[in-house]
Amino acid sequence: MSPLASYRRLFSLAGPRYVLVAFVGRLPLAMSQMGTLLLVAGTTGSYALGGGAAGALAVANAVGAPVAGSLADRIGQRPVVLVQSLAGGAALLALVALAVSGRSPAVVITAAAVAGAAMPQIGPLARVRWRPLTRGQGAAQPRLMETAFSYEGAADEASFVLGPALIGVLVVLVSPALAVSVAAVLLLAFGTAFALHPTATLAHAHRSTAAATGRLLTAAFGVLLGAQLLIGVLFGSIQTGTTVLTTAAGQPGIAGLVHASLGVGSVLAGLAVAGLPVRFGFPSRVLVAALGLAVLTTPLLVTDSVPRLFAVVLVLGFVIAPYMISVFVLGERVVPASRVGTAMTLLAAVTGVGYALGSAVAGRLADAHGHPGAFAVTVAAGSLAALLALAAQPLLRRVSATGRMSGDDAGAVEGAPA
Repeated sequence: MSPLASYRRLFSLAGPRYVLVAFVGRLPLAMSQMGTLLLVAGTTGSYALGGGAAGALAVANAVGAPVAGSLADRIGQRPVVLVQSLAGGAALLALVALAVSGRSPAVVITAAAVAGAAMPQIGPLARVRWRPLTRGQGAAQPRLMETAFSYEGAADEASFVLGPALIGVLVVLVSPALAVSVAAVLLLAFGTAFALHPTATLAHAHRSTAAATGRLLTAAFGVLLGAQLLIGVLFGSIQTGTTVLTTAAGQPGIAGLVHASLGVGSVLAGLAVAGLPVRFGFPSRVLVAALGLAVLTTPLLVTDSVPRLFAVVLVLGFVIAPYMISVFVLGERVVPASRVGTAMTLLAAVTGVGYALGSAVAGRLADAHGHPGAFAVTVAAGSLAALLALAAQPLLRRVSATGRMSGDDAGAVEGAPA
């Protein structure tokens, strides 16, 4: 089956409304991190405080995400995502009000943490819905699952293109406060729609027929968590470095647009992953992409202008989605079928922890050394990702060869939504 045919069949199974809702529903998380950084930095005059608030939001989201994922595995995605969407939207609006009114940094950072804890991880939960959606496709299911994860990786990256870009436009035209408010409204509308979509019942139906047996935290899954932690550090540090460089250049509002360019190449590469040959396995893809991270982050150390930054970040994006898609596919393979929701949100959660770590460390180094200090964190993350992928190759190849992607899960649910 060609990649185009795989995408066509995949989207026909889910329906266009689901594809739209699941995509737009993940934009608020992408918007809120950059929006919080700009909002708090603008009202306090400190990148360290801005990075701290954005980091607090990311850490709280990372802590809450696996708890919500585990709860969704137990009682279903619908009630969990519905409550989170309503609470998260309200919390973002409260964050804006507190920041604009000049409350103390401690209060604002606490509000950012509350907002982060309440926001749902729609991207990881969307991944959980594809296996029951593709059940009944026979020999085509393994390829459809690969295509689904390729699409989800590209969709995540596209959200981190459009999210910061939308933030950048709104900051330039109006203010960071309006930008974060728009994120809140989108979460209230599309997060709720994602919760109420018929596909939400599939994952819970699957959970009701499969016992939560088997270990979740294995050596292989630990490697994958480390891989996502490092990509989070890369995201947080490059976002901070971009903000510092563009501000020094007298164009602070363009930071979101520059950071969004990271996702342009990533989206294109992510969609193309579905066309890679099966013999080019996912462990090898992780290694090649990680080596690309190590090589392509290095030019950031000598980047000192906005046009050059655009070019370097754009090229770097071409290895981001293939890396993350491969990590998530392997994550889906190595955990028990009934705990995939927990696993997907854990992988997303450690990405948030990495983002917070990268943003905080890069913010402190940027206060002392400017954008080169922030980008040094980015280069370190890329190099460590390459070393981890290289060291873990034997383990990843072994678990990939014995994974579950070769067929339907035992106890998978019948049927698919209209």
